[in-house]
Amino acid sequence: MKVEKLIRFTKMHGAGNDYIYLNGMDNCPENLGALSIAMSDRHKGVGSDGLVVIMPSEVADFRMRMFNADGSEGEMCGNASRCIGKYVYEKGLSKKRYITLETLAGIKSLSLYVNSDNKVESVTVDMGEPVLDPSRIPVAYDRDVVKTPISTNFGIFEITAVSMGNPHGVVFVKSLSDTDVHGIGRELEVNPLFPNKANIEFAQIIKRDEIIMRVWERGSGETMACGTGACATLVAAVIVGSCDRKATIHLLGGDLSIEWNEQNNHVYMTGPAETVFEGTYIYKNNND
Repeated sequence: MKVEKLIRFTKMHGAGNDYIYLNGMDNCPENLGALSIAMSDRHKGVGSDGLVVIMPSEVADFRMRMFNADGSEGEMCGNASRCIGKYVYEKGLSKKRYITLETLAGIKSLSLYVNSDNKVESVTVDMGEPVLDPSRIPVAYDRDVVKTPISTNFGIFEITAVSMGNPHGVVFVKSLSDTDVHGIGRELEVNPLFPNKANIEFAQIIKRDEIIMRVWERGSGETMACGTGACATLVAAVIVGSCDRKATIHLLGGDLSIEWNEQNNHVYMTGPAETVFEGTYIYKNNND
């Protein structure tokens, strides 16, 4: 028996990385993975890279649960965390300009930049320390994965692996325009090197403080931007000696400013957060 549920939502994006946001502070729908699949469909649903639910937390100001377009749950999303900062401030759920957010990748700190109209224009997220230990990324390798050659149907590519709460494989290329992001990304995402799959970043170094990046996201395919991916890319670029510790990352959906602080080893991401529209979705699914 099909059951219809009315679900109020807000569509937001951070540098083009678009998610559907639900207020789960008082109640939360069930079967969030299935709901993400239905709502994320760009032809039959709202259309998005996934679903984000804002919930109460016992250890932080708010808790985030994030689901990819294929229904799988992600540990962390940098672009979504910035949008949550904007959401909770402008919806009156918090009047603080410094917010803590519980994620599956730990507690993140958000600094909100509010304009004269009391609107959040941008957010800086303390993404914490990058993880390079192979067992914690995780990668099926007994040493650090730095420019490690991986054979694919498209040739051999050198991978540098970093976790920013979720696993990333960064590939440096001479020209993004000559790179088959979809074909290579789809194959590397599920490479045995990554037992939990991985987000795959393709990065072209412009100069020591400027990188162009495209991303194939685990569970979603190519997206317009990936905050954790931009952070992982900067960290990888510093490790291989191609970039300074602060750089602008140009993504399909916009720019992010990333800094890997030498004093505390934390990575800081600053970028925009935008509300697109709000609406009500009629969700039809089997009886729970």
